[in-house]
Amino acid sequence: MSFIWAAIGLGFVSSFHCIGMCGPIALALPIGKVNPLQRLFFVLIYNLGRIFTYALLGALFGILGSSLVIGSFQNTVSITIGLFLMASVFFGRNALQNSLNNSLFGFFNAIKSGLSKLFSKNTKSSILFIGLLNGLLPCGMVYLAIAGAVTTGSFVNGALFMFFFGIGTFSIMLTLPLFGNLIGQSFRKQMQKISPAFKVGMAALLILRGLNLGIPYISPESTEQNGIVCHVDESTNKAHPLILCAKPKTVINEVKKP
Repeated sequence: MSFIWAAIGLGFVSSFHCIGMCGPIALALPIGKVNPLQRLFFVLIYNLGRIFTYALLGALFGILGSSLVIGSFQNTVSITIGLFLMASVFFGRNALQNSLNNSLFGFFNAIKSGLSKLFSKNTKSSILFIGLLNGLLPCGMVYLAIAGAVTTGSFVNGALFMFFFGIGTFSIMLTLPLFGNLIGQSFRKQMQKISPAFKVGMAALLILRGLNLGIPYISPESTEQNGIVCHVDESTNKAHPLILCAKPKTVINEVKKP
């Protein structure tokens, strides 16, 4: 479960990127006419909705990762994602994000339309749904976290990775709606400028992870993927046979003393 600290760290550094990109949404939450305690409660609801969406995305992409583990392609996927992230920084800043955003243009427009309607209300449910929808908005750092969720190779671990990614962003995204007026525009712009460095660092970690170098926490040796054997269960329906995959147990021969 060492990936949890990586997810929290990625979330924390991503939160500085969020100050410039997602900050306007947090600052515009319809919570200005409530008392301080209600204001804090609404901000918590907003962030819980956002983190729930992250966890759901992590679970979905963790399923994809689990299929890649069975096919022994997880390391290749990790290296490929890392190279694409590195290329997006050095050869075309935000090129991958813009390409994905364009392909999902209608979907993101529907989310933005839904958000605009929710901002006209001031209820607990509207604040919660703003958080839920905000988690689906296009964001390069969220895409980066999803890439990390894929490499966990598990439905549960993917959800946990994205959950703790959200926890990493929690401190800044909790503070921003409450004390956003103390954070100047120049500081937000500076955070946007250094966000590519975060992407390069994460890309390097993904590449190292995929190289399987045997370095603890950075490039652990994925021995658990080796030796997986698959066979067809002949007792099932021949038209739709069940394929079972498992790692065979190691048999240790006992040597008897003469």
